[in-house]
Amino acid sequence: MSTSDPDRTVDAETAESATDGRRLTPRQARRLRMALSSVGMAAMAVVLGLRIASRSSVLVVGVYGLALILCGVVIELSRNGRTRLGSWLLAVGLVAAVGSDWLLIP
Repeated sequence: MSTSDPDRTVDAETAESATDGRRLTPRQARRLRMALSSVGMAAMAVVLGLRIASRSSVLVVGVYGLALILCGVVIELSRNGRTRLGSWLLAVGLVAAVGSDWLLIP
């Protein structure tokens, strides 16, 4: 935002940068991250149900319960505009949950 044009708003700048088709607006990025987190949450709930059906363990509930909580935290971060932090947290957290399931749970 330049100081020579005080009437220009941040929304106008993001709309201009989104017209070239290469970048998402902040609102679109937040909605996309919230949708991906919701899909991740649903997937973790399904996997949790399948894993509990095959073997009930406190470790299974703990790993996938933390993954569900993580998805909820990412949705809240995205609502508050912390999209990049939420992206990294979602990626690292879900990889850690799947990795710990593969390594820790027999």
